[in-house]
Amino acid sequence: MTQSADGHPWAEPTPTALLVLADGTVIEGFGLGARGIAVGEVCFNTAMTGYQEILTDPSYAGQIITFTFPHIGNVGVNDEDIETVNMAGASGVRGCVLKADVTDPSNYRASRRFDAWLAARGVIGISGIDTRALTALIREKGMPNAVIAHDPDGRFDIPALKAQAAAWSGLEGLDLAIDVTTGQTFTWDETTWSLTEGYGRQTAPVHHVVAVDYGIKRNILRLLADQGCRVTVLPATATAEDILAHQPDGVFLSNGPGDPAATGEYAVPAIREIVARGIPTFGICLGHQMLGLALGGTTAKMHQGHHGANHPVMDHTTGKVEITSMNHGFAVDAASLPDTVEQTHVSLFDGSNCGLRLKDQPVFSVQYHPEASPGPRDSHYLFTRFVNLIRERKGEPAVAER
Repeated sequence: MTQSADGHPWAEPTPTALLVLADGTVIEGFGLGARGIAVGEVCFNTAMTGYQEILTDPSYAGQIITFTFPHIGNVGVNDEDIETVNMAGASGVRGCVLKADVTDPSNYRASRRFDAWLAARGVIGISGIDTRALTALIREKGMPNAVIAHDPDGRFDIPALKAQAAAWSGLEGLDLAIDVTTGQTFTWDETTWSLTEGYGRQTAPVHHVVAVDYGIKRNILRLLADQGCRVTVLPATATAEDILAHQPDGVFLSNGPGDPAATGEYAVPAIREIVARGIPTFGICLGHQMLGLALGGTTAKMHQGHHGANHPVMDHTTGKVEITSMNHGFAVDAASLPDTVEQTHVSLFDGSNCGLRLKDQPVFSVQYHPEASPGPRDSHYLFTRFVNLIRERKGEPAVAER
């Protein structure tokens, strides 16, 4: 019991949501969004903007996102800032953890309140959490498995929730790309957004790129279209034969969730064949990790991962430092890469590998998200770099990276 300003006792409000960690820690808060129970790995994201893009990024499948910025949901949501290719479907994120309660939206683009949008997408939220303390815990102990639960009446079977959190196997060994990939082949021609015109269309493409969808983001596809590409998107299970049947000028390996070694069981053989054919190839995030596996390297689970829009990376090919958007819990072990592979990008936070390229083939990849959404646009030049490899193979002049 606590007291009001005039000294009268009043009861603390009943918690309507819980975050129960695998070690038995129970964190109380107030529920929003969907009702029910979900299990996942808790990570933290340090971005100050772009919560809608973050929560619709399929790379977060299987995770519960702790937002370190306290005010989430204050500009509402809209129908344009969704990153999952399936506009109506869920991206796979299991829940979100917030410091402050959600307010009414205060942005001219808003079409809906954040909490109502979460409920419609089946995402459980919890607010009123000391997210700074939770972030410190993750930094010290690593990303815990947990259960997030929301019941407006505050009725929880805590022993059962603890058991469920402790029993979950975690992300290691999980192929989650299969859950978020497209179910069918389709063509993409939408270009990036502008304030006056919204999204545009690529009506005169000059190159053909096949993008393998392990959990691809819409802004990746838009930036490829901006570069003059007609993009054919194939499911994660596409074989080399499936890819080659489209006669691509280049192949893109997308971002995605889960353990790269698990998805690599079926994806790596296709990647090896594409590389062997000398087709210009560009990978991002999970695509980068599986390219590393295809080239003879290994991957490992990270302690706390990289999730945010403020990660400095050194591009050794130019000597420049760029601020990047990141979202990954696995990484390529640079020491495991063979001599035929050059490490091109390195994290300035922890020295982990953030990019590679083959020395004798038009093949490269980066660990971070050059398409941003959210995040800085420092790395958009990589899409020009990729298309320049296509131009070179076709005997066309390169253009300046931008």
